[in-house]
Amino acid sequence: MKFKFLPHTADIKFQAFGKNFKEVFENSALALFKIFYDRKVKEKKLFKIKVKGNDFESLLYNFLEEFLVLFDSKNFLPSKIKNLRLNEKKFKINTEVLGDDSKNYKLSEYVKAITYNEMFVKKIKNKFISQVVVDV
Repeated sequence: MKFKFLPHTADIKFQAFGKNFKEVFENSALALFKIFYDRKVKEKKLFKIKVKGNDFESLLYNFLEEFLVLFDSKNFLPSKIKNLRLNEKKFKINTEVLGDDSKNYKLSEYVKAITYNEMFVKKIKNKFISQVVVDV
């Protein structure tokens, strides 16, 4: 399982899983994409993303926030993460994201913001997990 949605009173909460931190970040992005639009999005456009943080939580926040910026400023609906490179010591991500113009789709939800509310990124035994609440 890459991610799962959890009950939340007013917003949308999910957990993402992976065999390492890199995979957790990729699957967190895929969960966010699923909130935007729950069907297949064509891969017509490509954007490069570079983000950094002070720890895993701020890095995840900044990473996911970048997709909201692309959505709001470029009308970009993301579909797939490509070539994600995560520097765990410097808390940096470089990646590419594929997607299409959001005007070509009827969106499922409008995500207003990523929040730090209940957010975590951690390793529990041999499992890597993140949790995110998004404001809709």
